[in-house]
Amino acid sequence: MRVAILEDESAHADLIEAVLRAEAHSAVRFRAGRELITRLRQETFDLLLLDWNLPDLSGLEVLNWVRTSLASPPPVVMITARNAAADVVSALDGGADDFVVKPIERNVLTARIRAVLRRAYPSETAVGRETVAGYQFDPMTETVSWSGQSAKLTSKEYALALTLFRNLNRPLGRAYLLESIWGRHPNLATRTLDAHVSRVRRKLRLRPEFGYRLAPVYSYGYRLEAIHEQPDEADA
Repeated sequence: MRVAILEDESAHADLIEAVLRAEAHSAVRFRAGRELITRLRQETFDLLLLDWNLPDLSGLEVLNWVRTSLASPPPVVMITARNAAADVVSALDGGADDFVVKPIERNVLTARIRAVLRRAYPSETAVGRETVAGYQFDPMTETVSWSGQSAKLTSKEYALALTLFRNLNRPLGRAYLLESIWGRHPNLATRTLDAHVSRVRRKLRLRPEFGYRLAPVYSYGYRLEAIHEQPDEADA
């Protein structure tokens, strides 16, 4: 998972990042609310960890922007020294998914992050075959089947297709897709992602006449969207 840390105190940010990396998540740090908002306009994150007291905007103001401005806002955990009941209520009423009080206890933060991610992305923990919007993904053969058809994908194409379907109708940034499929700091030609998207679109027939559109989002990345709703099938 790709996680944004909004925290202006280095010691706290170091601890939070260590917790995330121990859980095999990718962490990106920010010291100011406006800096994070600028990046959220351009990139995708799976989780936001927001400090409340910041040099410019408060964490609560950033939370409000996220909930009102992003089409598919990620889950948010507030991390703050504020522990009054009124503050907890304000954060949760503002749209936070959880609230962690400083001083941070590593095991508590780890458990809270795991719980929020399980609730927000239940399909990420799926084992074996997985069916999303009528498309069945078989990890053993890296084959995708739908409506009596099937397509054999390469490993990267399979990972890309599954990521897109798990995030159906959600715009995904280029950096997010590159990190998700090729790992952090991939040394790739700039057209590698575009070429893989094109092959996935062709092999899985992701075109409007078949109920889906896989299209670029200008200056951002890509989005797979359903033109009409496809009924989910029970996982095999």
